[in-house]
Amino acid sequence: MTGMTTETGALRELTVGTGAGLDTADMVLNIGPQHPSTHGVLRLKLVLDGERVVACEPIVGYMHRGAEKLFEVRDYRQILMLANRHDWLSAFANELGVALAVERLMGIEVPERAIWLRTAMAELNRVLNHLMFLGSYPLEIGAITPVFYAFRERETLQAVMEEASGGRIHYMFNRVGGLKEEVPAGWTGRARAAIGEVRRRMPDLDNLIRRNEIFLARTVGVGVLSAADAAAFGASGPVARASGLDLDLRRDEPYLAYGSLDVPVVTRTAGDCHARFEVLLDQVYVSLDLAEQCLDRVDRISGPVNVRLPKVVKAPEGHTYAWTENPLGINGYYLVSRGEKTPWRMKLRTASYANVQALATLLPGCLVPDLIAVLGSMFFVVGDIDK
Repeated sequence: MTGMTTETGALRELTVGTGAGLDTADMVLNIGPQHPSTHGVLRLKLVLDGERVVACEPIVGYMHRGAEKLFEVRDYRQILMLANRHDWLSAFANELGVALAVERLMGIEVPERAIWLRTAMAELNRVLNHLMFLGSYPLEIGAITPVFYAFRERETLQAVMEEASGGRIHYMFNRVGGLKEEVPAGWTGRARAAIGEVRRRMPDLDNLIRRNEIFLARTVGVGVLSAADAAAFGASGPVARASGLDLDLRRDEPYLAYGSLDVPVVTRTAGDCHARFEVLLDQVYVSLDLAEQCLDRVDRISGPVNVRLPKVVKAPEGHTYAWTENPLGINGYYLVSRGEKTPWRMKLRTASYANVQALATLLPGCLVPDLIAVLGSMFFVVGDIDK
């Protein structure tokens, strides 16, 4: 590829590319901020030597809505709605983390039935999140069929979540002190039936892609993230566990009902694109089992699903930090109160933000087609990065 450039009045020819006997020059290429493979408005500023990536700078902030500042002018009931939206695939888990932080600061004891229902729905939300990536990731590297299977299973579980909460994506079912309301009569039975159906049909998706030789060729040994690098960048969730970091807050620092459950933690050691995909896939089976155990327990517990709160909710002066094992990794919620009805400060630590940082290390040295495979395997939501 040749280009013409003028320098001090004289014409100079610049050869860009690779090949025998050619002088090459690095080229700067922007992927995004609107590009099919960037999952939204993420921008990657790449330096390329021919087809090979020399350097990568992830540039974020194009979706920034200022949620953390908006928390400061919304009361404790309203901030759940804002927190619901930054990772639109994990809405239940997002609102749950904020509710836990406020309850911890206010010293609220949540009813046992609400705790088990929250745990069950958090695990169903985790499955919904993972199914989206299990369908969309193969799609990005050329496999069209898996997304149809993934969405079939998503719809089965979405129907259950929608029946209980009224929402398909933004559930708004958590409240400070518990849940919005009791689930409909017979809901736990219908939820168990949906889980059984999804578990029975998951091999359709699993067998189609896990050992597919084309998929293996595109993902095995590509985009290797070492355990040390994962820890250094603060990566968590499936991305970190695929690199061998055996960390899961559900087991290591239990919240909700996880302390009463045996939570198997899915890990791999390869740290490549395929390992990350496998962790996500195997975690679906684990979450289906956990959700079913929680629903069995819910059926044996009676009582309220929330506590009665005053008309105006005010948290006492102080600060607290709550963190949860969100579907994409560890989310942290740092809440500071000055005794008012609104938070003085609410800081979000999101999993996607930390995971995307690692791209600066992962992408240099890979080829442009592999860039798409690596990017998709880091499992992030752009709204979760920008908040």
